[in-house]
Amino acid sequence: MHKLMRVVLLLALLLAAAPALAQQQPQPQPPKQTDEFVPVSQLPPQDQLPAAPLLVTAYAFVWIVLFGYVVSVARRLTKVQREVERLEADIKRGTRT
Repeated sequence: MHKLMRVVLLLALLLAAAPALAQQQPQPQPPKQTDEFVPVSQLPPQDQLPAAPLLVTAYAFVWIVLFGYVVSVARRLTKVQREVERLEADIKRGTRT
């Protein structure tokens, strides 16, 4: 269980650091401002959705955390199920611990 949590934590840290690493890359010079309407299809790709890396990082982080939580709950439920089965067996035998 600890190994899985370490992996989830490492992935979360890498995803959290992704925007900072992306910002370290040299930024191209912004184009001149225009007062006219420009359709989105005519904009350069980086101007169409400038927050795309942050959005993808946020979704990936949420999915990783959700997966880690589901795995954690599944493991705890398995432990509880084993304990219930052990207690049922003890009751059938007439012994208590």
